[in-house]
Amino acid sequence: MAEEHDLDEHFQSGDSGASATYPQQCSSLRKNGFVMLKGRPCKIVEMSTSKTGKHGHAKVHLVGLDIFTSRKYDDLCPSTHNMDVPVVKREDFTLLNIGDDGFLSLMAEGGDVREDLKLPEGELGQKIRDEHEGGRELLCTVLKAVGEECVIAWKPNTAADK
Repeated sequence: MAEEHDLDEHFQSGDSGASATYPQQCSSLRKNGFVMLKGRPCKIVEMSTSKTGKHGHAKVHLVGLDIFTSRKYDDLCPSTHNMDVPVVKREDFTLLNIGDDGFLSLMAEGGDVREDLKLPEGELGQKIRDEHEGGRELLCTVLKAVGEECVIAWKPNTAADK
């Protein structure tokens, strides 16, 4: 009995223990909301409901864009069934520097610095690099869901201009 108690005492968790997704009835999902499609966190861009058949349920056709890759996914689900909805967190960080290796040096509001996110590829990454090299103070918006995170946007840091 004492051994079981010891296991409870030594249990450690890396986060708050909250789930990365939660169930929501398909019929209550809305356009511009989030949903898991084919195992990926997506923003719903199209939704349509088909009428019930003679013996069936109404079906909801969902089309979503992956919030990290912008790839399009779609799925068909009975309106009474549950679908997983990702817990999406959005946070702004002050851009301190862009390393030679392409990793960003970002500072959170509380002063913590992180250097584990890469500069996004393509037009977004190039624009961030150009603005930073031009001497502008930038805020980078980081989206986090289902254990993934990346920079999805930037804006001028107006607080730094004061």
